[in-house]
Amino acid sequence: MEWLTTLQAALTDHTVLSADNLARYGEGLVTTVQLVFASLVIGLFLAVPLAIGRSSKRRWISLPIYAYTYVFRGTPLLVQLYLIYYGLPSIDALRDWQYWEYIDRAHVWALVAFTLNTAAYTTEIFRGAIKNTPRGEIEAAKAYGMGYWLRMRRIVLPSAFRRALPAYGNEVIFMLHASAVASIVTIMDLTGAARFIVARTYSAFEPYLWVACIYLCLTFAILYLFRYLEKRLLAHLRPAGE
Repeated sequence: MEWLTTLQAALTDHTVLSADNLARYGEGLVTTVQLVFASLVIGLFLAVPLAIGRSSKRRWISLPIYAYTYVFRGTPLLVQLYLIYYGLPSIDALRDWQYWEYIDRAHVWALVAFTLNTAAYTTEIFRGAIKNTPRGEIEAAKAYGMGYWLRMRRIVLPSAFRRALPAYGNEVIFMLHASAVASIVTIMDLTGAARFIVARTYSAFEPYLWVACIYLCLTFAILYLFRYLEKRLLAHLRPAGE
């Protein structure tokens, strides 16, 4: 096929976009998506009970959660990654654990750091949404005889999820952009792939430009997804006629 041969020749001539480098970009894209997706999913499951506890009137429940979210929201993700990547392996008790060889990997430590970070932000997002639940909905649930946990499951949480959707969309985009620090701990994500290609081709501009374009496309895809979800789930809040 002549067109395929022509394309391969063109890519070979362009060092930054050679077939090998495109494969490197593809591997970095897969690594970035997997890392961000896994941390968001785990962080979301952690954030829901933490947000409920953060909204509790019992200070012995809410204060430790507040301390956790305050620390992880008040310190840079890069510092957290360094502390986890270099700090946890220095703990002798952890190194003596029988499963240590399975978790002593850069991907695992990056996933732990990203998960704890996004869980802290998501906890505060959901906590605010829970606090803003209309009083009338809660009173109506009480009038039907619903207990605390039944109200939380059927009334408060579904309503809070819908209100938190715009802010959570921003958190997803933030995590996508923040994931670029994973390359600092030897992970070959998108930024790591660009750094490798820079060292290989001595072209300091084009590899990062292509990576920026990929991040931009991913960001627009996320924006479109959340706008679609907002349109579907928050339709009842739009003025009539829109």
